[in-house]
Amino acid sequence: MLTGVQVVLLGGDARQLEVIRKLTELDASVTIAGFDQLHTPLDGAVRADMNVELMKTADAVILPAVGTDDDGRIMTVFSDQELILSEELFEVLPKHCIIYAGMAKTYLRDLCSKHMIRLVELFDRDDVAIYNSIPTAEGAVMMAIQNTDITIHGSSCMVLGLGRTGLTLARTLQGLGAKVKVGVRREEHYARAYEMGFEPFYIKELLQNVGNIDLLFNTIPTMIVTAQIIANLPSRAVIIDLASKPGGTDFRFAEKRGIKALLAPGLPGIVAPKTAGRIIADCLSRLIKEETSKRGNEQ
Repeated sequence: MLTGVQVVLLGGDARQLEVIRKLTELDASVTIAGFDQLHTPLDGAVRADMNVELMKTADAVILPAVGTDDDGRIMTVFSDQELILSEELFEVLPKHCIIYAGMAKTYLRDLCSKHMIRLVELFDRDDVAIYNSIPTAEGAVMMAIQNTDITIHGSSCMVLGLGRTGLTLARTLQGLGAKVKVGVRREEHYARAYEMGFEPFYIKELLQNVGNIDLLFNTIPTMIVTAQIIANLPSRAVIIDLASKPGGTDFRFAEKRGIKALLAPGLPGIVAPKTAGRIIADCLSRLIKEETSKRGNEQ
């Protein structure tokens, strides 16, 4: 249980509702800001304005998937009010307080470093990333079905990157009957792709492998699907880029060439917010429990 733990949750989307429910079930004291237009009752959570008093007693501060933008603004879909995580708020945080976010931009990292507040980026964790790869893969398949006039079964698909998301996606496509090519950089990934029945190739040979594919899925967050690659794609091909913004595709050239190219980061929160929220909630509750137990042992 999390009895007596003061949790402040700032902004977010439907995923945060699952986090709030989980933490209140565990008896944490949960105060939320940025939810004034939410009409769903959240039993056990207290609504408040974001201010200095709110932060003074926080043991944990939970931010949305992308913690803040480059100016400290916090995204919230349940309020028209602007939430800004300012330096003034950081100055009053207890030193043991931990900031949790899916991922952090430079603004948030710099503030945490300056004030010696620990920052935990959940999407960097293998467990969260692997669980999230499931709704990501399902969302990518949904987009492929919506944007093509062929079945996945029998199609020629290419997945760039055999990381946590790429592996799940390649397996999903294969399970639907697609012929799956996988672009990798590391020898062990090449061997694993071969063992799993994919058609592996090294990324440096990408140009030679794109000539006859229907769907190209990119998971690599660097510019990899360049104008040269797009120029060699068949005109029927569709690119679905799952990497974080700005993605790894030359979208301008794709549009010029008439190739449909879609940037689709953050699919878990779009296609399955309840599942994605539960993944985050389970991880957060474990981490906060561990931290509370550690502090109790030190006192």
